[in-house]
Amino acid sequence: MQETPLCLRVGHLLPYFMSEFNTSDFTNPSSFILLGIPGLEAAHIWISIPFCAMYAIAMLGNFTILFIVKREPSLHEPMFYFLCMLAVTDLVMSTSTVPKMLSIFWFNSREISFSACLTQMYFVYSFSAMESGILVAMAFDRYVAICHPLRYSTTLTNSVVAKIGLAVVLRSGIITLPYPFLTRQWPYCRTNIIPHSYCRHIAVVNLACADIRISSYYGLINLFSVNGIDVFFIAMSYTQILLAIFRLPTKDARLKTFGTCISHLCAISALYIPDFFSSLTQRFGHNVPKHFLVLFASVYLLVPPVLHPIIYGVRTKQIRDRLLRLFTHKET
Repeated sequence: MQETPLCLRVGHLLPYFMSEFNTSDFTNPSSFILLGIPGLEAAHIWISIPFCAMYAIAMLGNFTILFIVKREPSLHEPMFYFLCMLAVTDLVMSTSTVPKMLSIFWFNSREISFSACLTQMYFVYSFSAMESGILVAMAFDRYVAICHPLRYSTTLTNSVVAKIGLAVVLRSGIITLPYPFLTRQWPYCRTNIIPHSYCRHIAVVNLACADIRISSYYGLINLFSVNGIDVFFIAMSYTQILLAIFRLPTKDARLKTFGTCISHLCAISALYIPDFFSSLTQRFGHNVPKHFLVLFASVYLLVPPVLHPIIYGVRTKQIRDRLLRLFTHKET
């Protein structure tokens, strides 16, 4: 009576053992095996439900933002151009990871080629850095609008917005290049099984049979230099904004002006707080359960793409009014 379950278990794990055996004497494996959420494999189907729902909300919400801004000429302003950049970033970021996660949860399709793994890694980190850069640009937009309103239209012209967008893209693309290059150079002679739901940099390089301190240090330097510098510039912008708000003569004027910043502040919190927490716990949270670390790291990639369209849709009057007109027009 006990033999059948054992045989089934061995048969189920045989592809992974064979994969490990086939990858025992090479520098770069041909493929990796993503485990999904280690320790919660039996619950993958249930875990997939909120992931699928969040992905659908992110896709619908961000495409709606792009559609409304494109169709409404009054929204062709720097603030909404930056919001469109943020929406595109969110769409690419979520699409680079969630479809593969769902294929693991639904179809047990765990294999990913080495090149695809490096590509996914590059997209995740480059678009995460891009999102951070766009939030800095949006903070600058709020700074000019509140502190120098008379110079807003001459300072943030279409060409300036395009240059800022290009600078954000180039910066993100360049600072992320070392991730796949460092990952490719390490020898992987232990296993090709990644205990994660996507190709996170630290999860992949931990499989290497070499001293990976360079990769680990670069990840930390990148986290604190890029995100740290971005947070510094955002903080400087909001310091000037708050000083300008406190100089306004009435309480109503102060509240109304500060209300234009709430959406951006919520977007900042949705990105940086989970990002710092996930990155630090992955490196130093040795006593934190593995399944919690992986689950949190997987969920936080979807939090900004889901929250951004909701935040800006609810808090931004122009988008909210255009959305209501769109639905009421369809009803009539």
